Amino acid sequence: MKCIIGLGNIGKEYENTRHNSGFIAIEELARKYNIKLDKKRKKCIYGEGIINGKKVSLIKPTTYMNLSGEAIVEMINWYKITPKEIVVIYDDIDLNLGTIRYREKGSGGTHNGMKNIIANIKTEEFARIRIGIENRKDIPIPLMDYVLQKFGSDEINILKGETFLQIEENILKFLTK
Repeated sequence: MKCIIGLGNIGKEYENTRHNSGFIAIEELARKYNIKLDKKRKKCIYGEGIINGKKVSLIKPTTYMNLSGEAIVEMINWYKITPKEIVVIYDDIDLNLGTIRYREKGSGGTHNGMKNIIANIKTEEFARIRIGIENRKDIPIPLMDYVLQKFGSDEINILKGETFLQIEENILKFLTK
């Protein structure tokens, strides 16, 4: 079992916001691979299915973003897997919209959700896909307001189009390891 985890905040008011890019990616994977996100356990909504011949769990923590590690450590323990069997998808304010970066390990950087995950699972040794939501120097409003802002329709089309294809390509590589 491999776990593909998207970060975001639960609730209607957060749908399609920049900070929920990880949720958007999980929802697109679920749609494409016909995986129902209809189970609840350990502070998560999730669904199990097959991607590229591999059994996967698509997971959306139901904690707030900055407490994601609490939910993720519980799912790791429940599935009896190691952190190397997870990939976390999340927004990155330092990357231009639609740009992605895949890494096998690394620090949480300035992302509080990632810092919380690392603190809870006690390692940086897990894969992650960062989704660019803009470039900090171009943001004319406070950072917190910006990440909680909804994407425009042209921006969401970028995310669900070319960006999703890049995310999917990296997920397929992760699943072969």
